[in-house]
Amino acid sequence: MPGEASVPSVPSPRTPRPSGPCVLLKHGEIFLRGRNRHLFIERLHDNLRRALRGVGGSTWIKSGQSVTVLGGEVPLDVLVERARRVIGFNSVEPALRVPSTVTDLTEAAVEALAGARAERPGISFAVRVKRRDKTFEMTSSQFERFLGARVQEALGPVPVNLSSPDVRVSVEIDRTESYLSWIRHQGPGGLPVGSGGRALVLLSGGYDSPVAAYRAMRRGLGCDFVHFTGAPYTNAASVYKAYALARELNRYQPGGRLHVIALGHAQKQLAIAGAGRLQVVAQRRLMVRAASALAGRTRAEALVTGDSLGQVASQTLANMAAVDEAAALPVLRPLVGWEKQEIIDEARSIGTAEISVLPDEDCCKLLAPSRVSLRAGLTDLRSVEKRLDLDDVVDSLLRDVQVMYPGETDGETEPGADSPDGGSAPGSPGPAVCATGPSGAVSS
Repeated sequence: MPGEASVPSVPSPRTPRPSGPCVLLKHGEIFLRGRNRHLFIERLHDNLRRALRGVGGSTWIKSGQSVTVLGGEVPLDVLVERARRVIGFNSVEPALRVPSTVTDLTEAAVEALAGARAERPGISFAVRVKRRDKTFEMTSSQFERFLGARVQEALGPVPVNLSSPDVRVSVEIDRTESYLSWIRHQGPGGLPVGSGGRALVLLSGGYDSPVAAYRAMRRGLGCDFVHFTGAPYTNAASVYKAYALARELNRYQPGGRLHVIALGHAQKQLAIAGAGRLQVVAQRRLMVRAASALAGRTRAEALVTGDSLGQVASQTLANMAAVDEAAALPVLRPLVGWEKQEIIDEARSIGTAEISVLPDEDCCKLLAPSRVSLRAGLTDLRSVEKRLDLDDVVDSLLRDVQVMYPGETDGETEPGADSPDGGSAPGSPGPAVCATGPSGAVSS
């Protein structure tokens, strides 16, 4: 994650003061939702609970004004790590829960600065107060000055820097309890996953499609995945990569399924039908046809691809339009205006880059011509497709689809299963695999 910082040790409060460590989670775009805000918060908290499954201890969640408070009998750094994966929170702040009295807040602020100063001598500080309880005896600005003065009285001449302090002590005052924090981790932001519907992501093994999936999740879409392989003409390496990518992406959402479709025979049929320079665009049209049909089974309302305008020959505006014409659902392209380096940087920040760089056999390169048409005409594409029974081809593709469940299930060990080629994937638990028949029923 960007802006990684170590979680500081939280000073132990003096007994019998009823305070303790917690995590402040600041809401993102939810505050713009108006009368529907409570629905988004409910979804956000559901996702947080799922992220906390298997955490190894009891936890609690408390809702405040534009903030969620998280705590429990779990190490603070573990709670922070889980919370930073939940889309919908702008920031994740380790904090102390303190009674809303001047004495308790002052003691907590002094202890926090003393601990930070012991780790980094010579640091500057600032105090920022947000007074949600307007009956508190001082205004926010008055209490900021008061706390700053008490810190310097207790610790000596600690430098004050109001514009760019080394440590910013944030105090949020509610009626019965307040929260004091001095470390801020950036959260994913965005809207809670699932608040915007479901989508089916065409997941390859490269950098682009995993980042597109993550960006779709940040707009509230719950995502399932479909991966096309060149089987039987390619090996299972791309399936292992797709499984690993989906597993990493599922850390940001309630687990999405991975569907694997063997496209090799259909690609060969297109080549025999004389696709020539249209081969790549024709097979992408076939992919979105199959994905559209699969979306009906997964209740997806849109397809998501990692296309970036002009990045490769098949992603010109004309070719994108030709692909869209074959889709039965909207095709979303979150990265359409992104440069390649921007995509790679984002892949590194979300944890998919190290997987994407691994070697595999990409089905898109199978039977690809030396030169790809930059403006594939619909008339020529339809002429090639008429030489095939597309309905029969799509039915055949979906008849043998494999369905996998990447990642942990409810915090428990995933049920063991065979990998796509009959063996266990090296360095990972065997993906849970089942075959979906043409009616959509699942058989083991």
